[in-house]
Amino acid sequence: MENVFRHFKGRFVAGLFVVIPLGITIFILKFLFNFADGILGPYLARLFELLTNNQGYIPGLGMLSGALIIYLTGLLAANMLGTRLIRWWDALLARIPLVNSIYTSSKQLIQVFKEGKTSYRRAVFVEWPRKGVRAVGFVTAEVERDGERLVVVYVPTMPNPTSGFALFFREEEVMECGMSVEEAVKFVVSGGVVVV
Repeated sequence: MENVFRHFKGRFVAGLFVVIPLGITIFILKFLFNFADGILGPYLARLFELLTNNQGYIPGLGMLSGALIIYLTGLLAANMLGTRLIRWWDALLARIPLVNSIYTSSKQLIQVFKEGKTSYRRAVFVEWPRKGVRAVGFVTAEVERDGERLVVVYVPTMPNPTSGFALFFREEEVMECGMSVEEAVKFVVSGGVVVV
């Protein structure tokens, strides 16, 4: 009887190690699908009902419509008229008190991801704010001052990488961190949860 119980327990634990990651993956994918579909889904269902006098809705239509809207927005943003409209929109949202801080922070965060590869040369460790403490930084420039070669390192604050400190270090004070720029940005944005 004890062997049967041990066998059952062993197989049950082994099954958990397979089912739990699969279940979490399905749960997250289902949540993302429902979230994306739910943004436009109710409006499309109402429109479908008005146009056809039928009640019915096709799951996934909201998500496909959302993808189409994002694509069309990208087309609009790529031309001169669209650029002017986006500037006008940014200026309008900048005048609304609470919306301003959320929208501006989101836009800056997207800008960091968009320009991450080009604006940051490499990810490094620097001893900051004191000796013995290492901070993740991004080399943005190399300059020479008074015959000394200095490296400009941007040390972002977590979890908002759009604020931080631009600091000058001697080349020998900068240590390789073993992360690519993208990996280091993920590390900073996640608050250190995503360690590569």
